[in-house]
Amino acid sequence: MSSPDSELIFVTGASGFLGSHVILQLLENGYRVRAVARGPKADHLKSTYASYGDRVDVVKITDIAHDTFPDALVSVDAIIHLASPLAGRAEPAVLLATAIEGTLNVLVQGEKAGVKRMVVISSIATVRNPDESYTDRDWNPVTKEMALTGGNEMITYAASKKFAEIALWDWADKHPHVEVTTLNPPFLYGPFTPHFALPTPDLGAISTNLYMYRYLFPDGSFPSMTHYIDVRDVAQAHIRALDSPPMAQVGRKRIVISSPSGWPFNKTVAFIAEQRPKLKGRMITTTPPVQLSDVMPMDFGRVEEVLGMKVSDFHTTEQTTLDTIDALLEVEEQWRSTGHPINISPPL
Repeated sequence: MSSPDSELIFVTGASGFLGSHVILQLLENGYRVRAVARGPKADHLKSTYASYGDRVDVVKITDIAHDTFPDALVSVDAIIHLASPLAGRAEPAVLLATAIEGTLNVLVQGEKAGVKRMVVISSIATVRNPDESYTDRDWNPVTKEMALTGGNEMITYAASKKFAEIALWDWADKHPHVEVTTLNPPFLYGPFTPHFALPTPDLGAISTNLYMYRYLFPDGSFPSMTHYIDVRDVAQAHIRALDSPPMAQVGRKRIVISSPSGWPFNKTVAFIAEQRPKLKGRMITTTPPVQLSDVMPMDFGRVEEVLGMKVSDFHTTEQTTLDTIDALLEVEEQWRSTGHPINISPPL
């Protein structure tokens, strides 16, 4: 295992919910970080990580899909690529192209700079299928045509993640000297780090914690699945992946990862009301959808084989639920204190 003290990790998507946790854990584990972000987000990163001195270097870019940044890759030991366009933020054709080109641009430039290890966030959206099978050989049957013409933002998002990952593995097959790992998690829940910028009420800024936030409104809506993972566990998985066994030993490192525990929707609602009784009067009252499984039926042995993460290393559902709700209530109070009362249900 390499010595973190000598390692510089290049992180895209550094200003995001997951990015803030990845950077924090990298720093806690002794790594140095070169964080990449756009415009004002990069300025915020420089400010919030200033206390770490030269252990955090921030690079400002304009477009991850088309910018060239050879100087930023000098002396980099590994890349963690987290940047990806969000659902509904662009026209379908642009979303697909940006996801694919952004991933390939980082891979190509990294390899050219001599980087031999790359960890890339993907999504369970690339895996989900009608058979409810969750292995590294499964792919969502969504097509580009469905994404471009279906008028459904989530289908378009799933397609953008799928075809970006397919392009990644096609590239990886042609560059076997580069160790590539993808992580394919479901919804991420958990607290915010002190370095994550939360603007005045912007429900999109709280990432997939929005799905948990909707539990706090009588007319809120439930997420499409109970499967989730604690954001801190996904961040840990990225750090572990930096020193995962070589592909020659464990095969293609496409890792489906989810929480080893989980509840039906109504149990989550009851647990929040029980643990935070002041919330009882504002909890969701809509009928939850029926789920086939509360815990994703995946191969945790594979996670341990490649990442060294045991089931006992994951946060419990109780921990994740309460930490997420408490973090959301704190953010909500901050919004109210600055004159932005929250009195309507978040939009779908």
